[in-house]
Amino acid sequence: MLCTLVWLGALVAPVQGQVLPLEQKNTLTSNWMVHREGADQLVPYVAGVHTEYNALHQWLPVTQAQPFLVAFAAPKDLCLFLNNQLIFKADSAANYTLDLTRYSKGMEPVEGKYLFTVWHPVQQPNVNTFRNVPRVSGAAPEANQRPFSIQVREYVNQNAFIIFILAIGLIYGLLRINYPVDFQGVFNLNGFLRTSAQSELSTAKSVGAASNVLFVLAFSLSLALLIAAIHTNVQHIKLFNRLFPVSEADITTKIIFYTVLIFLVVLLKYVFLKVMAFIFGLEQVVQLQYREFIRSLLFLGLFLPLVMLLYLALNAVMPEEILLISSLAVSLVLVITTLRVYYTVNKKASVLNLHLFSYLCATEVIPLAIMLKLIVFNF
Repeated sequence: MLCTLVWLGALVAPVQGQVLPLEQKNTLTSNWMVHREGADQLVPYVAGVHTEYNALHQWLPVTQAQPFLVAFAAPKDLCLFLNNQLIFKADSAANYTLDLTRYSKGMEPVEGKYLFTVWHPVQQPNVNTFRNVPRVSGAAPEANQRPFSIQVREYVNQNAFIIFILAIGLIYGLLRINYPVDFQGVFNLNGFLRTSAQSELSTAKSVGAASNVLFVLAFSLSLALLIAAIHTNVQHIKLFNRLFPVSEADITTKIIFYTVLIFLVVLLKYVFLKVMAFIFGLEQVVQLQYREFIRSLLFLGLFLPLVMLLYLALNAVMPEEILLISSLAVSLVLVITTLRVYYTVNKKASVLNLHLFSYLCATEVIPLAIMLKLIVFNF
């Protein structure tokens, strides 16, 4: 209902110098504008200056000869107008695609163009998420041929990835110099391959120990970089969009958000295991299970920066292959960790015990399935 209250006055004339050439018809541009009170023309929108405007405008030359598909990420209650007529209201935070050509039928253009307006009742819309959906040319599909979707990936500025990789290297360097015994214990291949129930010295320390916190931080940042590379648009994950909507171009915010989230998940899993173990009456396996979980994650996480370097080097020339490799790397880290936890706990008490098996499913398998769905199978 609030969408109907937005007031734009009359259709104002386009700002001088904003007339689009003919070949750019049915194309959304980045030249957004705002309408100042009392003015008879739209003025160019300047990010960081015009922060008080909840309505942003753009003049679009829409031709009926072809579709005008616009994709965008919308928070709840975001409204779109065409020539001051409401054409869309978001009932929930999600990704949407609209054909503006269909809505422009029956409307009278102003000097050959239509006024496209994005408005939100309580905040300035994030127009950086608006983009054209490319049209795919080719022959019509055959009678029994199933349709397929085209995945368009965003190629983001890689400077942020490089800076964070350097930060990871710095953290590992500090750990290697200041905690040599702990470093050797975590990244010792022979120790990782041993199936003894006794953990290495560093992983037997308190969760809040400085070395353990730095190890988990380095792993969280490594995994966050790879997830950000897989999900070039955080808005694709509807849950994260509701919790923490960020700009599509703000890759640094995405990486920091993922890092904090992973860091908290790793540390809070100990609390989760204590609660579940109390419910199932298996408190004796919590310490062993969590130590093996941490030990496996930290060792496997050492290889994630290498995958990230591969992404930086080859993503421009073979994006689909690099996407597959990155997804497999994340999947293997999670799956191998779960399998090692199962194997280690099995040496203390047989997982053939239905009670213990149910506990491990609740604490390992179900969280693994959720993480794989959110990280790997959601792009």
